Amino acid sequence: MKLLKPLNLLLIFLLEVAVLGAAGYWGFARDAGWPLRILLGIGAPVVLAVLWALFGAPDAKRKTHGTVRVLFELAWFGSGAAALAVAGRTGAALVFAAVAVVSKALAVIWRQ
Repeated sequence: MKLLKPLNLLLIFLLEVAVLGAAGYWGFARDAGWPLRILLGIGAPVVLAVLWALFGAPDAKRKTHGTVRVLFELAWFGSGAAALAVAGRTGAALVFAAVAVVSKALAVIWRQ
């Protein structure tokens, strides 16, 4: 158990970063011209990173708590799964969502 708790925190961090990667992938995978693909591929992760910095990061000035935190994280990790699904990577989206749910459930149980 001593090893699993830090590994779960690492997994959560990697999932948080993967949301940004999934958003970028979604943007660049659009069926559009290159200017729009570049805008979406770079812009979507930037917007998500700003939202995380404002509301989700441990040192965020407007850090969310309680029910609002649960909803924020549901939207955060959900956006990663949705981005993969919309980009045509349904299997990856399902795996991502399942791993995120299990990891966050363990974090709640272990009070991380």
